[in-house]
This record gives sequence, C-alpha cells and structure tokens, in this order.
Amino acid sequence: MKVFLSDGRALRYWNGGTAGPVVLVFHGCPDTRRVAMTGAKAAYDVGVRLLAVNRPGYGSSTPFASTHTSVARDVAELMDLWGIGQVAAIGMSVGGSYAAGFAATHPDRITSLALVSAEANVVTDTGGTVDDAVERLRPEFLAWRAKVGPDDEDDSALAARFLAELPEPDAAVLREFDDEFIAYLAFEALVKPEGYLRDAALLHREWDFDVRAIRCPTTLWCGELDDQAMSGASWWAERVPHADLEVLPETSHLAALLSHWPTILRRLETATG
Repeated sequence: MKVFLSDGRALRYWNGGTAGPVVLVFHGCPDTRRVAMTGAKAAYDVGVRLLAVNRPGYGSSTPFASTHTSVARDVAELMDLWGIGQVAAIGMSVGGSYAAGFAATHPDRITSLALVSAEANVVTDTGGTVDDAVERLRPEFLAWRAKVGPDDEDDSALAARFLAELPEPDAAVLREFDDEFIAYLAFEALVKPEGYLRDAALLHREWDFDVRAIRCPTTLWCGELDDQAMSGASWWAERVPHADLEVLPETSHLAALLSHWPTILRRLETATG
C-alpha cells in the first residue's frame, strides 16, 4: 500500500497485528517493509500494531536525497496523516540509525526504542558530498545487483541467488519463509539502486543528528554471534547512557529480530508502560 506526502512523494508501507499501540519498524539494508511481516503473529499475540515504511528509493517509494532527519520528518508526517500521536520503534541493523534519528529529533512522538543489531556510526568517509559517495558506490553495487538479478520472475531461482549472497546464519533464518516471500523482499530491496546506495553512503559519514538527544527508554539487542553488532553496542551505550544491553545467546545478526519478535515487542510495551 502507498501513501503520498505533502510534496507528492509516495511511500510504500505495510501494517499488521492488532488495533493496539503502534510499533514503527525501520528496516535494514538490503531489506524493506517486508521484514515487519515476519513479526505479524508476534504482534497479534502481544497486542500491538506493526507499521513499516520503505525508505525513499526502496521498492515503489519515490527516490529522494534523503538523510536520517529527512526520513524522521517523513515518518512524523505519516503519523500526522494517520492521526497517530506516539509510537514505539524498532530499528533493525542499518535501520537502527534511522530509528535513533527519529527518537532524537521527535522525542515527543516516541515512547520506547529497540535498536536491534544496530550499526555504529564509524566515520570513514569524509570526502565530498553524499551524492559523491553514492556515485563511488554505484558500480560495485550494480555489479552485485546484476548477480542477484532481482527482476527474475522465477521466485525460487531469485530466492536462491539472494540467499547465497547472505551470511549463512542470516540465510538460514530466511529459509523458514517461502520462496515467494524471499523473492519479493529481494525485488523490493534491489529493483531500484537509490535506496540501498543512499543508506550505504550515509552509514559511514557523520550523521545529521545527535544520538545523545535520545531520551526514551532504549534497549540494545545484539546476537552473541554477531561480532559487528556486539562491537557497535559499546558505541551506542556510551552515547545513550540510559540504554540497556541485551545479548541474545547463540544468535546471529538477522535472527536477533526474526527469532525474538515476542521478547522485543513485550520489552517495548513494558518500557512504554
């Protein structure tokens, strides 16, 4: 489903669960709103409503020169359109910085925050503009995109190629879903280059918000087997001093969310209460 912003841009979204409190899900990269669909049963059981929006350039969301704060403004506008006052939020992987950006810049709109396998802001790209970074990344990304072949209408073949490009622990988690689900996730994530490239270009540059401004109850969720997230957790903990760290035993990057939806959603509800 699509919604249109005041400037005419379209954003593709998904919502499911119950009519209860809203939990906004910021997807990772390469990923889409479809990651929230994996939590539909847990949302129903816990009594919340999941809402996930494709960032600009993913799927049929209009490409845009987005930043973390522009995405936060888009989300706030959507909440106004739908009459939603406050949400809890989940940021998965690269989506963690976008969820944090929303929490930091719209503190009155968020009740609690879960940063799952979140990437730290390790600044390694200091040259040129974001657009320059996008263009530097484009050739390698397009070569990899061609290898995956997201336009293939053979769901099983596309799913197999996409899974082959993921770390095996993450691929194993996704194999619990059917080929059609995996293929459409790959299609939405990769059919346009703009979303992926924008995320990649922004990740290792100075973010345009201060994580120290986050005031809501925050939990850092890290899989024990996810070395990058575990090392990044200290970065977040130093800057969000009231954040709690939860290490999930024998858990990989993607499984930190997909295998722990009920626990994460219940913690968000407890923190909100």
